[in-house]
Amino acid sequence: MSLITVLGFALGVLLGVVLSYIIIISRIKQNKFKEIKENEEKAKRILDDASREAEKIKKEAELNSREQFLTLKSDLEKNYNERQSRLNNFERRLLQREETIEKRASSIENKERELQKHENYLKNKEREIENLKRKHKEIIEEEIQQLHKIARMTPEEAKKQILLKVEEESQTEIAKLLKKVEEDYVRRKEVLAKEVMATAIQSNAADYVIESTVSVVDLPSDDMKGRIIGREGRNIRALETQTGTNLIIDDTPEAVIISSADPIRREMARRALQRLVEDGRINPARIEEVIADTKKKFEQSLIDEGEAVVLEFGLKNIHPEIIKLLGKLRYRTSYGQNVLEHSKEVAAYAGKMAAEIGANVELATRGGLLHDIGKAIDREVEGTHLELGVKLARKYGESEDVIQVIASHHQDMNFPSIEAMLVQAADTLSAARPGVRREILEVYLKRLENLENLASSFDGVAKAYALQAGREVRIIVNADKVYDEEAIILARKIASKIEDELEYPGQIKVTVVREKRIVEFAR
Repeated sequence: MSLITVLGFALGVLLGVVLSYIIIISRIKQNKFKEIKENEEKAKRILDDASREAEKIKKEAELNSREQFLTLKSDLEKNYNERQSRLNNFERRLLQREETIEKRASSIENKERELQKHENYLKNKEREIENLKRKHKEIIEEEIQQLHKIARMTPEEAKKQILLKVEEESQTEIAKLLKKVEEDYVRRKEVLAKEVMATAIQSNAADYVIESTVSVVDLPSDDMKGRIIGREGRNIRALETQTGTNLIIDDTPEAVIISSADPIRREMARRALQRLVEDGRINPARIEEVIADTKKKFEQSLIDEGEAVVLEFGLKNIHPEIIKLLGKLRYRTSYGQNVLEHSKEVAAYAGKMAAEIGANVELATRGGLLHDIGKAIDREVEGTHLELGVKLARKYGESEDVIQVIASHHQDMNFPSIEAMLVQAADTLSAARPGVRREILEVYLKRLENLENLASSFDGVAKAYALQAGREVRIIVNADKVYDEEAIILARKIASKIEDELEYPGQIKVTVVREKRIVEFAR
């Protein structure tokens, strides 16, 4: 029993150990399975997170690359447009130069044809003279034979009489021929001069702005007027005192008028007031600060303006003070014409005419640009603008040739050079163009009115219109009073009366229009 008990106990222990092992193994497997499952789920979550992160990174990369692509595309398009613009500008300049060369070539060809015609004309005249000489010789021989037969003179006596007669006839013929050649030369000389001036004018068209003695500053609202005036008027007094101008704040809505006879003061006041209005801070201290800064910038703008003009005409070695005075001419007017624009136009005209006739282009251009330089200081210094211009040119190192051009541009002295004559002619052309100056405009309008009144004074004229700046007058006649044949005679009579009674440059085209309309209604 004891052995059986021991064996049973041992078997029970062994069976317990085996069952415990099985249970432990089972639990380990369950834990491992659970851990594996958790790991799988964790791995899945990691993969999902990684996938989402990768998708996010991919989208961000796509957005960045798209932004970079758009930026690069914009830069490329901008560079392309800039290059295209430069190419277009270069192409336009080439076309303009080509047109200029073609025009000059055409002009040269026309002149060559004219010279060829003149040469042919002279050759024909030479042939005519040779024919006359030959005829005179034949006449002399015939006269000698006749005299021998009739008068029974000696050859020497007959020769003397014939020579005297032929000499008288030849003198008359030669005088007529010389007079005709001289008239033709004078006519061609005038035509050539007109061609040279016309070429210079056409190649330099300019716009004109008639300046007045007031400037207008726009305001954002009428409330700003009170701030400009300030408490007890201290702001407006400070502005007027420091700028030397008058400010007119009236009923004009949202605007202040600056009045001054000095255009430079008026411009500085306008710029200062605009800055104050934009800034919004308006008080005496701020006004003083802005005006001081505006004067400084305005002085620099005068230099920039003068340098731009000098660069435009390609002039060299011009004194900085002369450049600054050229900038001041921007704010100087003469009879309403801007003096700087006038000087630029004179320089262009004189340079073009000098190029046409083979004169010194640089001297003509320089003298034309500086001919009115004295007007930059004639309101500050005693003396005429011509005297002041000569002094300034001599003071700042201009050559004697340029000084003589300035001194003679109003014909106060004999012209020292062909360039001085060209500058004087260009000055007259620029100042006398219709509409440029106020007084000239009145004369120009009066001439158009006289032209229309003269044409309207004839019987049968219904209406008369001056066209093309007075270069043509178009007359509408009454078809019941003036017939076609009479219209021809009427045009000739009007043209003759214009020639006799009016003064005008060039020629005036007279056009008579006769029209008869018959209207009937079908009802």
